[in-house]
Amino acid sequence: MREQSSPLPHKQIGVAVIWNERGQILIDRRRPEGLMGGMWEFPGGKIEANETVQDCIKREIREELAIEIEVEEHLITIDHAYTHFRVTLNVHHCRYLSGEPQPLVCDEIRWVTLEEINQFPFPEANTEIIRALPQ
Repeated sequence: MREQSSPLPHKQIGVAVIWNERGQILIDRRRPEGLMGGMWEFPGGKIEANETVQDCIKREIREELAIEIEVEEHLITIDHAYTHFRVTLNVHHCRYLSGEPQPLVCDEIRWVTLEEINQFPFPEANTEIIRALPQ
């Protein structure tokens, strides 16, 4: 008889694909000591209780990058299971408005084009976002 395993922890995440006026996307590189350290990602974070996806994305981008954005249309929702947890990524196109992006909680930030984006290693769930972007 198999032992019943407890369900994986599940995180609801708001994710921003931030576009600037030159058609570039802002990505950030995770700190090396953390989970999936050194990999690149689209910025965002955990949706708090009583917070909309849009409010979460605006708050997280302000806290992590010190910039203001406008959250625009929904791009994709991705459910992905890693070994120790599950995530639901609620991904929105966003428009960069103001501020100088700063790597407050990450190692590095970079504006990249769609042609360049595949040069950067992303966690598996983020690759689905890249495939959903208009080519």
